[in-house]
Amino acid sequence: MDFTLSPDEKLFQEAVREFLQKELAPIWIKADAERRIPTELLHKMGEQGLFAIPVPEEYGGQGGSFLLAALAVEQVAYADPALATAVFTLLNNAWPFILYKFGPEEVKSKVLPLVGKGRGFFGIASTEPHGGSDVAGTRTRAVLDGDVYRVTGEKVYISGLREGMEQLDLGGWFLITRTGKLEERHRAITALAFIGNDHGKRPGGFEYSILNTIGRHAISTGLMRFDNTPVPASHVIGEVNKGFYIAMQGFALARVLVSAANVGGAQWALERAVEYARERRLFDDRPIASFQGVSFPIAEVAVKVEAARLLVYKAAQMADRIYIKEEAGLRPHDLNFPAAAAKIAAVETAEEAFKVLMKTMGAFSFTEEANVFRGMLGQLSYYVGAEGTQNIMRYIVAREVIGREYVRG
Repeated sequence: MDFTLSPDEKLFQEAVREFLQKELAPIWIKADAERRIPTELLHKMGEQGLFAIPVPEEYGGQGGSFLLAALAVEQVAYADPALATAVFTLLNNAWPFILYKFGPEEVKSKVLPLVGKGRGFFGIASTEPHGGSDVAGTRTRAVLDGDVYRVTGEKVYISGLREGMEQLDLGGWFLITRTGKLEERHRAITALAFIGNDHGKRPGGFEYSILNTIGRHAISTGLMRFDNTPVPASHVIGEVNKGFYIAMQGFALARVLVSAANVGGAQWALERAVEYARERRLFDDRPIASFQGVSFPIAEVAVKVEAARLLVYKAAQMADRIYIKEEAGLRPHDLNFPAAAAKIAAVETAEEAFKVLMKTMGAFSFTEEANVFRGMLGQLSYYVGAEGTQNIMRYIVAREVIGREYVRG
């Protein structure tokens, strides 16, 4: 067993880290305070090759792997521990790949090159006001009307709305809709490639608004409203009434990258705790790191960060074996356990890392000047949602370990 990265992967990791420490790390606090990722930064990140990494070059992607995407997202989160820029990055890697894999040619050729250049966005629109975890209970309806679907309904807690609609040339989403009866559940779900912004053009009957969130401020989170909004029938991703199965694949891939983001944030918190424990001195000028009550929690977090990182990398490698290498005998289903396990470990490790950082800093951590709160609040968004709550991750793991026939939703 080899737990090391290849020379090319290490070079990629180092190049990405160097770029982000120059371009993102100095402005992350300003971005969080002003609630905006600078458009020019998104363009630069595209030029650096941080988006559409697993998408083949012929479609405007980087022709890379999900492991490379995970490495990139981890470094983005380390440079922006409020974890906002990481959201944009992970979405613009996972869902563009799903569009490439299952989307119609006309949409792929239009959307993916812009995503790869950092001038387009393609995310996910699934959560609805009645409940985000129940994807099979989607109520947003799409009715075929000639050569278009008329979409009516609402989506909420959607990331990237301002960025896709206002800052970039194109804003699109993997839109989950119902094309059959509600009681048909997952058997009547169709995925549409919804383009909300096409170089300033917006479809009729579509409105959006931005929500006020308590953290992860630099990336927008908002509400979508559809009122007989036309979406070309040619924009079906996969097959009609088969969208649920494609969405589940997308969520699993995105969970791998969500986990990478949390590892990056946890690493930042761990390093800040170490720095403070070394520098802060009390009781006859002793560093507080000399007290086990300070050093032991840091040691425990260090172990958990490393374990979570290995789970993330293993999950990313499984994604590559399934989708990039297409190894015989492997199916999309085989990613369920490693992706959910990685998210459980990474998200909860990040939560603990920020708590330990706050305990290490003491009262100073409770001030705005410390800026620890930005990371703590940003990380919470992953805990309560972001490709599935932690309880949903436990359900998935239990189902895979114990058996579907014993663990039913």
